[in-house]
Amino acid sequence: MMRTRGGWFAVVAAIAMGLAACTGSDEPEASATAGSLAPQEIDVLVWGDPEELEAYRQVVDGYEGAQETVTVNLIELAERDELIARLSTSIAGGNPPDLFLLNYRYYGQFQAKGALESMTPYLDAEGGLEADRFYPEAMEAFQDGGQQTCMPQNVSSLVVYYNEDLFADAGVKTPEAGWTWAQMVATASRLTEDADGDGTPERYGLGVDPEMIRLAPFIWSNLGALTDEPPTRFTLDYTKDLQAMQAFFDLRTKHGVTPTDEEAEAEDFETRFLNGTLGMLMESRKVVPTFRTISDFGWDVAPLPQWVEPASILHSDAYCMTAASEHQDAAWDFLEYALGAEGQTIAAKTGRTVPSLIDVANSDAFLDPSASPAHSQVFLDNVPVLQSVPHISTWPEIEDAANGLFEEGYYTGAEAAEVANEIIRATQPLFDRANAG
Repeated sequence: MMRTRGGWFAVVAAIAMGLAACTGSDEPEASATAGSLAPQEIDVLVWGDPEELEAYRQVVDGYEGAQETVTVNLIELAERDELIARLSTSIAGGNPPDLFLLNYRYYGQFQAKGALESMTPYLDAEGGLEADRFYPEAMEAFQDGGQQTCMPQNVSSLVVYYNEDLFADAGVKTPEAGWTWAQMVATASRLTEDADGDGTPERYGLGVDPEMIRLAPFIWSNLGALTDEPPTRFTLDYTKDLQAMQAFFDLRTKHGVTPTDEEAEAEDFETRFLNGTLGMLMESRKVVPTFRTISDFGWDVAPLPQWVEPASILHSDAYCMTAASEHQDAAWDFLEYALGAEGQTIAAKTGRTVPSLIDVANSDAFLDPSASPAHSQVFLDNVPVLQSVPHISTWPEIEDAANGLFEEGYYTGAEAAEVANEIIRATQPLFDRANAG
């Protein structure tokens, strides 16, 4: 049976209390838990596509098969917005889940409200998860005030998925590390096909969502900033930011290599890639379980094209523990399994995650070339060039406001400078509110 945390926590607590009695120290113990864990149930809130959720189910099954004390109630939702709404309501009502899984861009709003329990005391205790075994790029995205607020399960990034058969049919070379933005545009143009000449391509060369998290890595690659530091405003009006932003807009209005607004609404990019009518797609690792259902053509991944230097954006989800949880030690016990070698190996084999645990990321569980994509190494090669957007408390609101204006400008053919100024004006009060807090 898997070792539970309660027993050794009791030893740690007893030693800590004994030392305090001898020294008169009033330093808090790492844990006040005493005794073995009693049989109990923890609630774990997650969201994702059916194939993604299956990965979490497999981890839970592995955990419950390894011990008999803790039962995991996996609460599955289809949309991130639904998870955030449910989480907000449950926290306000005093009945939150014990753990929830969320991207680093969204946890700041809950941290600012004091709703999250620090995981640093658990990491500091001997015999459990060790912080230095995880990729620091993922760990740092979930740190606040010197505390490890949440524990990352993955260290994914934005990459280019491509249809190998379409590349071969078009006689186009598949993308490699170091390819440029201009080469991507030329490749997308070759792959875009309007066979009947009616002005509406049956196949597009590229799918990319018109969002700030898709634009950001190209601003960074062009040596731009996206925001100042510490984040008080967008810097989209700076020359390097504007250059990347205008090139992004040109994909639709000048080059016509991406679907129109109406076409994107009718059929999303993931579906287009699945049915073979999209040559390339910019996405994170989360689509891999779904893409592994493809049987009609071969596909693989490549790094993002670059401007001046390589860059990508961190896509990392973490388990966060709620401060009001009544089962924190049991929740940590589950995390020790889910984020340890066994749990991360299970998740990696499903294709869903780029493991945050360095040893598992560099194992066959993740890098197995017989399991698509064959070049999963691309994700690990991205780690040194990863950057992250701010995770201030109002960032979700900032993204929502910016994305609406960015999408409108992208599809209507507006000038980047005009849209940049609109985004800066619309989001400035949200930056101000975060910094005032």
